[in-house]
Amino acid sequence: MTGRHSNEIDEQEPVTEPLVVRDRRKIDPETGQVRTQPEASEAEAPAAHAGPSLGESIVDDAVAAPSEVEKELAERTADLQRLQAEFANYRKRVDRDREAVVSAAKASVVNELLPLLDDFERAEQHGDLTGAFKAVADKLVASLQRIGLEPFGAEGEPFDPSVHEAVQHNTSPEVAGPTVTTVLRRGYRFGDRTLRAALVGVTDHEPGEAPVEGELPVEQLSDENAQQ
Repeated sequence: MTGRHSNEIDEQEPVTEPLVVRDRRKIDPETGQVRTQPEASEAEAPAAHAGPSLGESIVDDAVAAPSEVEKELAERTADLQRLQAEFANYRKRVDRDREAVVSAAKASVVNELLPLLDDFERAEQHGDLTGAFKAVADKLVASLQRIGLEPFGAEGEPFDPSVHEAVQHNTSPEVAGPTVTTVLRRGYRFGDRTLRAALVGVTDHEPGEAPVEGELPVEQLSDENAQQ
């Protein structure tokens, strides 16, 4: 039985799938006209926009997690940016300190020349500042003012205790408030630094006495007595 069954199996024809021939020619060979192309069926259409199937990962392989090299590169870039900011701040601080040192050196030199400027001023008040002596004095004063020296302390200025040193004090109804009325020694500033305060005499406001009702002012009484 076994041999006969084997022979029957061998004698059976192999099962083959039917051959399907599709005519994809654009021109009909019988009519010679252009054929209209059939739309692709849903089964033949590529599933380009199909969503992920169950169990399939939705992570795009092109967007991979950053590697160790990329992480180290980001850290080194951050360190470089921080060093650049620190260097910029250091350079600004050095430039600011350098300017302060130069300004202090100039102020120190100018401060040593203030007594000479006082001599020039006294000589001019007495009429002795003339000729070549006056030309040299004017050039020196102009040079010092050009580098930042500024004199202050003049009659009529409001009294400022931060830059004025009062050595005399008077009262008068002619002023509205503390006013510099006498300058004994001029003051000087260099930039925003006060090198020397000005010695001045200050006059405060003195309110006049109001006349009593029914009485005439003292000046008017004196005039009437003189006429009599």
